[in-house]
Amino acid sequence: MVVCPNCNYQNPEGATQCEACYTPLPSVTSCPHCGATIQTDASFCGQCGSNLQPASTETNPDGIEAMIPTQVSAPSEPLAEATPQPVVSSGLNLEKSPLPEVPPPVMETTPPVVPVVPVVPVVPVVPVVPVGEAQPNISPGSQSSATQLQQQTARLLHVQTNATLELPQNVSVIHLGKPNDLVPPDVDVSGFPNSEIVSRTHADIRIEGDAYYIEDVGSSNGTYINNISLTKGNRHRLRPGDRISLGKGDLVSFIFQLS
Repeated sequence: MVVCPNCNYQNPEGATQCEACYTPLPSVTSCPHCGATIQTDASFCGQCGSNLQPASTETNPDGIEAMIPTQVSAPSEPLAEATPQPVVSSGLNLEKSPLPEVPPPVMETTPPVVPVVPVVPVVPVVPVVPVGEAQPNISPGSQSSATQLQQQTARLLHVQTNATLELPQNVSVIHLGKPNDLVPPDVDVSGFPNSEIVSRTHADIRIEGDAYYIEDVGSSNGTYINNISLTKGNRHRLRPGDRISLGKGDLVSFIFQLS
């Protein structure tokens, strides 16, 4: 499997473009030692740790190339032999008197006292419901309202004016651009400075579950994500903090935020 570096989607072997986010995939090969899948420009195998760089060679005087080891350990120096010191006799005849044997003290061991903790059984408390009393019912409307409270709110922070635009939550495709008769924009940028570089139908933000994707729909000056041009037909999954620039020169820029 080839894992996409952009969205971590696992693509089949031999894929050159991510099937989820259409990001170009790095070329891979197999480790010659363990057979694990690695990138062709990898220096070490992530599975067995083998060195994948070719060993350096050196030509000896006879014209035969010899392998040069990467590390040569220095020979250890022999330890100096200790010179025996001469024993100087003082001329006195000293005799060692035997020491009296002292029996080791007898230690009396007392077993530790383990406190006995009485085990109290836990009796579950069962609520008593009076006979004839109806249980409270939760209406479907309250459940849907609780679900809506857990939904994320997405917004765009205009960098040049510090204005905030909340993205609509009741649509699956959000159109970015300026007023026109073909595709009216959900996010109108005509009131911002330098909006003349933004096309009338510039980019779309698609909502799939809890994920937000942006794609260029054929704008004249292009769409840039974190100062990288977004190719038409490819989409980018937005993450909090991503910088969206509509047009060249980073003159109309927004920061994508989630809360």
